[in-house]
Amino acid sequence: MTDLQSWVAPTCNGLADLLATTAVDAWDAPSLCEKWLVRHVIAHVTMPARLTPEQFGAEMAAAGGDFTVLSDTVAARDASLPVADLLDHLRFPRLHAWQPPGGGAAGALSHAVIHSLDVTIALDRPAVLDQLTAAGGTLFGVDLTGVQLEAADTD
Repeated sequence: MTDLQSWVAPTCNGLADLLATTAVDAWDAPSLCEKWLVRHVIAHVTMPARLTPEQFGAEMAAAGGDFTVLSDTVAARDASLPVADLLDHLRFPRLHAWQPPGGGAAGALSHAVIHSLDVTIALDRPAVLDQLTAAGGTLFGVDLTGVQLEAADTD
């Protein structure tokens, strides 16, 4: 079986590379996450790179145990960090090794991919999909060489 955790770093690094070459005003564009700009999504995704488990616990207590409140609070606060810092946080090894409580490696990869899409689709640059399929014609260990996707027949 493919080690799903090993896909987190390339997904985050690919998003960082894409955003590093994107105009600065794109960070203030709406994302696919309701009420969040691109910078809020990146602040959210990179939260595990900045918060120790103790800090996360304190944030959770301050949010009354409500993860949505915590997430919105941290995203709003940390979205004001310099773009260079947020890009560095996307590349941080602690983020690449992080796993959500109860989610394991699959949860970590899902978090990275889904939020990458929240940003790249909103910016009309869904390069994360290209990145995921660029590894020698494989996706999660499945050889996709020669496979073509076709639109579903809706008739």
